Amino acid sequence: MTTEGRVRPNETTVPLLHCVSPEETLAFWRALGFAVTYQQTKPYVYLAFRWSGFELHYGGAPAGLDPSAENTGGCLVMVDAVAPYHAAFAEAMRRTYGKVLVKGLPRMTRFRPGASRFSVVDPSGNTIIVIQRDEPEDLEYGGSKRLAGLARVLDNARILREFKNDDRAAFRALNSGLRRHAGTASPVDQATALAALIELSVALGEPERVPDWGSRLRRLRLTAEELQRVRAAVADPALLGPWLPEAS
Repeated sequence: MTTEGRVRPNETTVPLLHCVSPEETLAFWRALGFAVTYQQTKPYVYLAFRWSGFELHYGGAPAGLDPSAENTGGCLVMVDAVAPYHAAFAEAMRRTYGKVLVKGLPRMTRFRPGASRFSVVDPSGNTIIVIQRDEPEDLEYGGSKRLAGLARVLDNARILREFKNDDRAAFRALNSGLRRHAGTASPVDQATALAALIELSVALGEPERVPDWGSRLRRLRLTAEELQRVRAAVADPALLGPWLPEAS
């Protein structure tokens, strides 16, 4: 085969996503700092955006597509380090909306230090997942078999939150696991579970449950190092401020 006829490993793949509302899509990605590289709404919809080294393109959506179902489509964005991307988008959201959008459409999932992915859900219900290149390929749903008791429950809740974006399932797992294992779990594992339940209660719109979890957290005896581990286990440590005990 001649040189001209060979396939060369220099392809570029650009996702083509469904767009229900061009106006909302343009406003959202512009708010996150994306440049609009192409914009057309008639005779058909075609939008193109670029930010850093990746691009997103949009075409018209099928009739009857419901963005709230959040099964429109999506793509993976593979990166070397996830945290800077989340920080950049969070800053852009605060600048435009006055806060990080974490509920409804559009939104961005919370990011816990050390996590290997987060998601951005656009106004049309597409999910763009920013994922670390060296993220572990094997996930043990139900928690790692190398762990036991509440530690295994915590690992399962982490997977439910970060990989399935299922806060409700994570809440149920932690609530049940804490009841079963509180008597044998270490104070730091109990504190980590309670901290996660506080954060999830707020995220799920059930803040009335926070004082119960918080009062239990405040009664635990933790070292300064253990307190730091607890803070690092949630995306927003500020939620724990009133409930964290003094270091013992």
